[in-house]
Amino acid sequence: MPVLHLVIPFLNEQATLETVIGRVEQVAWPDGWTARVTLVDDGSSEDAAASAAALGDRHPDLQLFRHASNLGKGAALRTGFAEVLKHADEADLVGVQDADLEYAPSDLVHFVERFVHTSTPIDAIVGNRWIGAQPNAIRRAHRIANGCLTFISNRLTGLQIHDMECCYKIIRTPMLRKILPDLDENHFAVEPQLAAALARHGAVVTEVGVSYDPRSFAEGKKIGLRDGFEAVASMIREWRRSRHHRRSDPK
Repeated sequence: MPVLHLVIPFLNEQATLETVIGRVEQVAWPDGWTARVTLVDDGSSEDAAASAAALGDRHPDLQLFRHASNLGKGAALRTGFAEVLKHADEADLVGVQDADLEYAPSDLVHFVERFVHTSTPIDAIVGNRWIGAQPNAIRRAHRIANGCLTFISNRLTGLQIHDMECCYKIIRTPMLRKILPDLDENHFAVEPQLAAALARHGAVVTEVGVSYDPRSFAEGKKIGLRDGFEAVASMIREWRRSRHHRRSDPK
């Protein structure tokens, strides 16, 4: 039975973490599919870490790994991806789920269906949060900022997606094995690095619309202006890396 493995990196998200896990468990997956969750505690406080550890008693299928100190989202994803790939089947999918409540796990059904029912082989699917109108200022601001970053990413990678920064990126296991050695960004710049790595390895990438309920900074959102500059710097580094890759491997 094929599995969608969801890696959830988190830092002091004890207020929402179990709710997210519950929502994943309630999803009606396509016939023959199931989901498994791998948590990566990226250096949470002792109380938050204890709360996460207690989830194992209530959700026995969970895997939980912990960083002794905060290393960043990219580092947490690498830990989670590496652990999943130790036992994932080649027919499985691996993706990312945030620990807050901004994304709806039920949307992931559409990702699995696209992988299963599309005649052209797909290596990865990226979510698109910006389909339709944006009803409030937070959404509009996020769309403008992410639109700029996505435009730069697409120009440098050749991809044609609309929301490079979207958390929801689902990747076939064989492709993830190829790109994991390329991932070395420790923070939020892992998002453009994932896009660049997929493009560099010739991945067929498409997108699926997703719902989105953004948090404000007062509600705990962690990404900020500095992360935007780091994303641009990462894109430039990855563009240079891809040029070197093409020269050294002309095939």
